[in-house]
Amino acid sequence: MANPEKEQVAYPFTAFNFAVEIKVDGVAMQVVDAAFAECDGLEMTMDVKTIREGGNNGRQIRLTGPLTFGQVTMKRGMTSNLELWDWFNLMLTDQSLRADAEVVIFAADGATERARFQLSRCVPVKLKSPPLNAKDGAVAIEELQIAYEKLTLKKP
Repeated sequence: MANPEKEQVAYPFTAFNFAVEIKVDGVAMQVVDAAFAECDGLEMTMDVKTIREGGNNGRQIRLTGPLTFGQVTMKRGMTSNLELWDWFNLMLTDQSLRADAEVVIFAADGATERARFQLSRCVPVKLKSPPLNAKDGAVAIEELQIAYEKLTLKKP
């Protein structure tokens, strides 16, 4: 008889099912109550320096340098509150008001968490409203850009 625990099928990670959570002390426990259509910019780049050893033309030495992080851009979001605007406005007077954000990747069932990208010490860079249309009834966000100081991947 086969053991059901050993016969787990490994499904690929999908990029169409995700959630964005942003927490800012002093503004709200959960600033973003939003669903976005796109999220881009979860990236880390390591600077690498190449050194050549004198007299050795067949080899080069690679030294690792500091990491640089991208800037997250989220597009076409819908929200039921205006706390993102509050956070952006409060940054004008309090530059230390940093946020912690998480982008959660779900499996195709929409409930099982597959991975969680944690962004530390975030600041809002751009917050753009969509064109206003009398037919739409929800508060929308055309684009939100966030700069972050650290990116880590948390496995479920």
